[in-house]
Amino acid sequence: MIDGMSSRRPSGSVTEVALVFLVLGLVAFGGPAAHVALMRRELVVRRKWLEENEFLRMFAACNLIPGPSSTELAIFLGYRRAGWRGLLAGGVCFILPAMLIMLLIAWAYSRYGTSPQALGILYGIRAAVLGIVVWAIVDLGRRLLKRWPLGALAAAVAGLFLLGINPVILIVAGGLIASAASEVQPKPKVGMVALASGLALPAWSGTKLLTIFLTFLKLGVASFGSGYVLYAFLHTDFVQGLHWLTEKQLIDAIAVGQATPGPVFTTATFLGYLFAGVPGALLATLAIFVPGFVLVPMLGPIVRLTERQAWAKGFVDGANAAALGLIAAVTTQLGRAALVDPLTALIALVALGVIWKWPLASPGIVIAAAAAGMAHFALS
Repeated sequence: MIDGMSSRRPSGSVTEVALVFLVLGLVAFGGPAAHVALMRRELVVRRKWLEENEFLRMFAACNLIPGPSSTELAIFLGYRRAGWRGLLAGGVCFILPAMLIMLLIAWAYSRYGTSPQALGILYGIRAAVLGIVVWAIVDLGRRLLKRWPLGALAAAVAGLFLLGINPVILIVAGGLIASAASEVQPKPKVGMVALASGLALPAWSGTKLLTIFLTFLKLGVASFGSGYVLYAFLHTDFVQGLHWLTEKQLIDAIAVGQATPGPVFTTATFLGYLFAGVPGALLATLAIFVPGFVLVPMLGPIVRLTERQAWAKGFVDGANAAALGLIAAVTTQLGRAALVDPLTALIALVALGVIWKWPLASPGIVIAAAAAGMAHFALS
């Protein structure tokens, strides 16, 4: 059980944890599913740190809290192996390579993003990313919408988001509705809801760095369901709210996250740099990942709560369904910016077909789409 994992005496060294997750952070392309597969192969099969059943229970537990599940699994595995120092080492070392790569790409993007070569690359990868996200919606829907009321909830959330309702409000409302449907009073979770609601609107006053920190902290607290739901929040806060991003720039940020190793949430590093240079990148990265470091040690009580209380399980199911609705809604908005002609539509369809058959192929898809875009611009 999770209790046993959290209380078991650590059996490894911090250095060992740091080195393993530093390497995983460098080679973990392909999104959360690929990350988890790599961790299983390295830690269960090769190093035998734990049994497979325990590994799977730990991953399932990570899906009960907001934030990037694969990164939280790295934090959890580090905690199990080497205690609190292992928790920090596992999470930081898994995040660090992607963060540094994102910083380099953000620097290049801010200087050369409007060059003819860059425009050709972005033309292709925007369309490919749209296909990848459509696949993610279908894949997540199979796992998250196990009952038709959850599907109806996801559809309602998508419609309300397109009408302009704040996504944090929709996530919390989705959880409350599903929890109420369990016919149990949901009073014990008021603290969590109050936290999310209190962060629902960024602090627009004050310095730009403070706004960056508070907004990305909110995203780390409220992003249930998948790394892809992050894009709905980014669209609301930075495209519609602050007007710091265009829809094309948001797609570019998503594409960079797909084509680089490590957590999808390091998109925050890329955007933070665009907003306020290196300080903005560091603050955005810190803010979005801090909730995971705080919540992972609490997973034992959270798992017990969802196992024993119908309202708690209902809240998690409803929040995840709402998150899927947000992903679907923002995808329709991004599609208008990505699909500009028949060729981009074809690239999106091909990307969807390829990743449907080979789910770990997203980095290759993005690279191929970039090449197609460059060729198109060279010939036109």
